[in-house]
This record gives sequence, C-alpha cells and structure tokens, in this order.
Amino acid sequence: MKTIYRYKNRLHYSEVNLYHRNLSTIPDPKPLPPIQQDHVWRAPNATTQLSTLHAFFQLCARERALLQGKTCHAKIITVGLNADTLTSNMLINLYAKCGLNDQARKVFDLMPQRCIVSWNTLLGSYTKNGQDQEALALFVSMQREGKTRFSEFTVSSVLCACAAKCDVFECRQLHCFAVKAAMVSNVFVGTALLDVYAKCGLIKDASRVFELMPERSAVTWSSMVAGFVQNELYEEALMLFHRAQVIGLEQNQFTISSVICACANLAALIEGKQVHAVLCKTGFGSNMFIASSLIDMYAKCGSVAEAYNVFSGIKEKNVVMWNVMISGFARHALSMEAMILFEKLQQVGLCPNEFTYISVLSACSHIGLVEKGKTYFNLMMTQHDVSPNVLHYSCMVDILGRAGLIHEAHDLIKKMSFDATASMWGSLLASCRNYKNLEIAEIAAKRLFEMEPDNAGNHVLLSNVYAAKSRWEEVARARKLLKDSEAKKERGKSWIEVKGKVHTFMVGESNHPRIKEIYSKLEKLVEDMKNLGYKPETEHDLHDVEDSRKQELLRHHSEKLALTFGLMCLCPGAPIRIIKNLRICGDCHSFMKFASSITGREIIVRDTNRFHHFREGSCSCREFW
Repeated sequence: MKTIYRYKNRLHYSEVNLYHRNLSTIPDPKPLPPIQQDHVWRAPNATTQLSTLHAFFQLCARERALLQGKTCHAKIITVGLNADTLTSNMLINLYAKCGLNDQARKVFDLMPQRCIVSWNTLLGSYTKNGQDQEALALFVSMQREGKTRFSEFTVSSVLCACAAKCDVFECRQLHCFAVKAAMVSNVFVGTALLDVYAKCGLIKDASRVFELMPERSAVTWSSMVAGFVQNELYEEALMLFHRAQVIGLEQNQFTISSVICACANLAALIEGKQVHAVLCKTGFGSNMFIASSLIDMYAKCGSVAEAYNVFSGIKEKNVVMWNVMISGFARHALSMEAMILFEKLQQVGLCPNEFTYISVLSACSHIGLVEKGKTYFNLMMTQHDVSPNVLHYSCMVDILGRAGLIHEAHDLIKKMSFDATASMWGSLLASCRNYKNLEIAEIAAKRLFEMEPDNAGNHVLLSNVYAAKSRWEEVARARKLLKDSEAKKERGKSWIEVKGKVHTFMVGESNHPRIKEIYSKLEKLVEDMKNLGYKPETEHDLHDVEDSRKQELLRHHSEKLALTFGLMCLCPGAPIRIIKNLRICGDCHSFMKFASSITGREIIVRDTNRFHHFREGSCSCREFW
C-alpha cells in the first residue's frame, strides 16, 4: 500500500482513492456451502483485501467520512461480505460516529450473529446521542434474548442513559442487577452508578457507592467531586478534593473545574488561589473553559481585580470569557467597566450573544441607567439579531422597577409573549416596597402567592408595603395569612473563610464553638456604633414583638455574626469577605457601613443580588439596591 497522506485532520482524496482502488480488486465470492454462510470467503489474498476493507472503515469512522463509508458499504453488499460479524460491527461504529443511529440499527438488526461488541457499540451510540429511551429498550432486548453475556461497558452505558433521564427507579434496578452480576465492584460500573445517583439528587447513595468501591480511577474521584457540587455541597467537594491531593492522585481538568465552582459558591478565596496554583503547575490554565471558571471564581469571591488580571493574561479569548468578565463587573456595580468591555468585545471582532446582553443589562440595573438599558435592549434585536428571552425581560423589569417606573415595568410584563416568571413578579414587588406602590404590589403579590405558595418572603414584602403606607389592618391581615399558611421564610445563613476554613453562621447561631465570645464582641461593637449615630432599623423586622426584642433579633442576623468572627480572627487591616444566602436587609446594610468606618476595614458582602463593598462608612451600591 502507498503512504497515506493527511491534511488538516481531514480525509485526503489520495487516501480515499487508494482504498477504492484496493476495494475494486476484491473478486466476487464463490457460492459457499450452507454450513459456511457465517464465514467470510477466503480466496488467495482475500485476508489482505478484508484487512484493507476494515482499515478503510476505521478511517471513515475516525474522520466522520460518511459518503466514502456509504460507498464502501454498498461495495461489501455487492461482494457478499455484509454477513461478516466484524465487518458489521465496524459499519455500526461508522454510522454511530456519524450520528446516524437509525442506519446503525438497521445494520444491527440484519446481523445473523451478534457478539457483545455489536450490542455495546449501539448502546454507547444511543447514550452519547441522547437517545436514552432507545438505549434502555435495547438493553431490555439484550436481556430477554439471553444469548450474549453482559460486560461492564454494557451496564455503565445503560447507567449513563438513566443519568440523563434522572430515573431513580431504573437506576436502583440496575444497581441490583450489577450486584447480582458481581459487577458493582468494577471501577467503570461503580463510577457510572455514583454519577447517576448524584445527578438524581441522591448524593448519600452516590457517596456510599464511592466509599465502598475497592478501586477508584481519576474519573471516579472527578465524578464524586462534581456530584457534590451539583448538589450544592460545596464544602464536601473541597474536602474530597483534599483527600485526593493527600493520596497523590493526578488531577484532571474536570476535577479542577468542579473545585473552582465550589470555591466560587463558598467565596473561598484562599482555596481558590490554591487551586489556581495547581492549575499553573498542571498547565490546565490554558483551557478556555477552566480559565472562564477561574475568572468567575475570583469575581464571586469579591476580588474583581484578580478576575481581570486572569482575563487580561489570556491571549485568545472566546465570547464566554468576555461574558464572564462583563458579568463580574456588573455584580460589583462597576457598570462603566462592564459597558467598556462590551464595546471592546465587538472591536476584536466577536459578536455579543444572549448571555452578553444579560450581563450588560444587569450592569445597567445596578446603578439605574434606564435609558442605557433601553438602548441595549433595542440594540440586541436590531443590530445583533438576538431575540429577547425571559431573562432579558427580567433585567428590563428590574431596571424600570429600581428606577421607580413601576407602571412601565408592569406594562412590559403584560406585553410579553410569554408568561412572567416568579423572579419578575418578585423584582416588581420589591420595587413596589421601595417606592410604596400599593396598587401594583397587591397585583404582584397575588401572582406570587399562586406561583410560590411556600415562599414566606413574598408575604413579608407585601406586609412591608402595607406598613410603609400605615395600613396597619392590612399588615395584621398579611401577618395572619403568613402564620396560617404553610409558607416558610428561608433562614438567613452567612459564610466566611478564615485561615482556609469556611465557617457557617445561621441567624441566632448557637452551635459555633466560639459563639459566646462572638456575641460579647458584637455587643461591644454595637455600643460603639451607637455612639457614632447608628440606630437599629426595626422596621425591617416584622415579628409581632416589642421594639427592644426586634433590636435583639436584628442584632443576631447571620452576616453580623460572620463579620464579628472575621474581626476576631483575621489579620488587622485584612478585607472581610462574607457570602449570604438572602438579600441583605436595610439594618445590616447600615450596620456594615458603620462597621467599616469604626474598624477601618473593607467589608465585602455578597448577597443573592450583588456585591456590596463597604469602605469608610459608604457602600459601592450608592444606596441603589
């Protein structure tokens, strides 16, 4: 055979023609006795010709050269080689690699004899192409036929199909099957099994499978770390990552990506920097997906300058990377920087997509740029042909509502071609509270009570509006409605990282080992603040109790406890970074401003909406939040 030439990873014409010339020399087969019908005809030099045929199929599959593969398929039908099992398996692989599962199935169904490779190839193709129901049906057919023995690949492929469907019942059935077939200890089956459990939200089952595995691969560890992150168990993800480091496991890009995500959600900056160092050693930092995650992590940890340093150090940036950086600026109320970056993105020849516009609209909402927001909203459709989705409309409702244009925001919701989300109505209700618009507040609240009957926060917001208008009877009725309903108000929780460990505080915390010391320090801090003019804003607490009791309840909000602990433990002058699961209340916002003035510290609080940077008695949000 002549040398095979390649050019830019594509099938070269000289290569294709070479194979066609060799195939054309295959003579027509002689008639075979009935007993030999399942064997390939072996004429002089036929083995070489068959090897050429198989090599060509492998080449077509690798290069996704469908046309040449079909031509060869026609040739083997002509010469009568389509009954050969190995040849049929290669055909199934060719069509599967080219995404033609229907053609692959036709070849499979016409096979007179199937071995395990035939079943596994088709199963894997169904799973890879998202045809999960077909994969499960094929597995059932294989089981009913009972002629072919299962392999680890068979079971792991079907488990992957269950993971995509998130079918817990089928997953448990396959788990039992794997135990019965003595395959559960296999590293591929175990990894697939824990992945299914994790994706179905059964993280305890996933962890149990992981711990019982006698052998674990790098993929196993990566899947378990990712499972913890998917189920928002970020601290557990970091602890597992440390276990992997202790045993010297070589890290892959998927594990590191999951760990970066965990650090971002915990605002664990120290841990994040350590992972960044690992990236520099392994060389994964050049991966665009990981680089984007790193930028996002620094931004979510309150260090937007570090995020921009990473962004600036990357030579070739894709639009995802630009979007992450623009979003980071927006969350930190650096709206001008976000808009400048939006213009630079276009200058380098990239086109803004729907996510770019979500970020830049969000930037406008954080500082009340109404006209600029309207301009971007129109530009999105007219210049870049991006159809606004529910998130873009949500941003516009937020922009209008925050600026006090309540009726205009409500009109926009009514004009939309799709139903408003709970997030939209919630944003509108919050704006009504800020601007004391009772009329629209009642409309928004009614919708929210229907959409989120278990969310007590909506009752609280409506009660706030009534209280602001001195409608005390309605306030009492709203409180009674909340009390009688099964709605639950999410309990406040805050996190702070101290010396590489993340500490969690709940409102009214009592379990922390240093809680008595924290409360004592907090009392002194409040007294110092009162001397400077701090006064607890008790209107932010809706408990039906005396004013003194309201002050006590406000004092024990989780972010205040986290701040006090940070003042006790962090180095003098070091910034204090806190992450919170709810929107920061007005009293805590005022408290943080006074605290930054008294302590001389920068205090960074990330709530559900945005970042607040408190410095020298003022906040970066400029009271627009």
